[in-house]
Amino acid sequence: MPAAKEFYVAIELGSTKITGIAGQKKMDGSINVLALATEDSSQCIRRGTVFNVEKTNLCIRNIIKRLQDKLQTQITRVHVGIGGQGVYGVLNTMPVNFDEATVISNSHIDNMMDTNRATRYNNKTILDVAPQEYKVDSQFQLDPVGIECNRLEGRFLNILWREKFYSNLNKCFEQPGMPAASFYLAPIALADSILTDSERRGGCVLVDMGGGTTTVSVYYKNILRHMATVPMGGWNVTKDLTTFHIEEDEAEVMKLRYASAYTDPKDVGAETKYPIDNSRSVTQRDFVSIVEARAEEIIRNAISQIPLEYADKLPGGIILTGGMANMKNMELAFRKYSDIDKVRVAKGVNVSVNYDKNANVPAGVALGTELALLMKADQISSGRPMSEVVNLFNQEGLVDVENPVPRTTTDTTGKVPTAAEREAAEEEARRKAEAEAQRKAEEEAAKKAEEERKKKENSWGSKFKRSVLSIFTEMTKPEDE
Repeated sequence: MPAAKEFYVAIELGSTKITGIAGQKKMDGSINVLALATEDSSQCIRRGTVFNVEKTNLCIRNIIKRLQDKLQTQITRVHVGIGGQGVYGVLNTMPVNFDEATVISNSHIDNMMDTNRATRYNNKTILDVAPQEYKVDSQFQLDPVGIECNRLEGRFLNILWREKFYSNLNKCFEQPGMPAASFYLAPIALADSILTDSERRGGCVLVDMGGGTTTVSVYYKNILRHMATVPMGGWNVTKDLTTFHIEEDEAEVMKLRYASAYTDPKDVGAETKYPIDNSRSVTQRDFVSIVEARAEEIIRNAISQIPLEYADKLPGGIILTGGMANMKNMELAFRKYSDIDKVRVAKGVNVSVNYDKNANVPAGVALGTELALLMKADQISSGRPMSEVVNLFNQEGLVDVENPVPRTTTDTTGKVPTAAEREAAEEEARRKAEAEAQRKAEEEAAKKAEEERKKKENSWGSKFKRSVLSIFTEMTKPEDE
């Protein structure tokens, strides 16, 4: 039985299932998976977003309870991946002009980033910000601190999500008895766990092909340059196959067994058929036609998300991940429709993964996002011994959501604040702004008072008075003996 401080819990909210995973992070960077639990999410998650808060909350509670039973330890914190429909990046430019040549300091950069964070978008929430570069006068710099200039321009990629989706997600974890939650952008967590340094540095495209959505992330010079989500995925192929008058579960089985993203025409037999059950079948030609049409649509939409300015800066090529990426000939299809020859399917994360004998992880199950979230997990314990707990969902032994354990996160890339954290940050920013405004007002008042004093000293009346006083003092001064 692992000690409470040794494990972390990650939750992925997928369009077809919600997955919870508990694991340990070893000193050598490897991960040991301790337990796994899944719940069907088709009735509460749509295209990666929560549309039924109560059902989603119930699914998460069931997952937590099952993991807790396996670990015999109360789960007090979970690390949740954010992604799905509506997540996309928008470039924002923040210029600052100085009255005179000024050496850029960290406070200048912090103020610029705070101003960018305060940017408002209609019905959208800024989940995270990826700084691009800074224009110092006419030169671009990744780190402008210490450089003297008259104008500084910051360029930021703001990752946005619909306010409604963000609100629903928070509501799932704000209910009594739920563990504290840390949110991470799933696409960034995935990129950090499967892309190589050379791919990110040289330029590459990460395509996460999920059940309901396909997310495209473009990297260049180690910087996230673009992010967009296409509202289509593997589920669309399954849905298309139901036109053969079969149920979705039957269509899913056929997709996994026979589907190919691309099939050479000479390999399609005129008389070849795929069985649906003992009495029904579908011709290979019809099956291939439906699957390839949807696969091509998804691929072309994903490729169209690559900004033109980076189209010729992708020596790292295309990296595919997600359930649909495992469809037969998916790499070949991407080469065919994108004109990019270098395409690979990420088979796993960049660290060694071991599975505990009691974890009960089915063979062949892809856990890319879940493992990536475990790798991102901060250094706060995910649990405590059951001896200290009465019941996770009763009033005794609950997580203190009002006063959670302070974070000691070392890697905040892709970290998304919860609603409570965002509110606290906004209140702190407001307090600082008020204090800064008061300080400036006091400085301005003191400056005006000093100007008034000097003005009076230099006035004609003041000069005459001082002159008369000086003469009188000289006249009344005792003579030297």
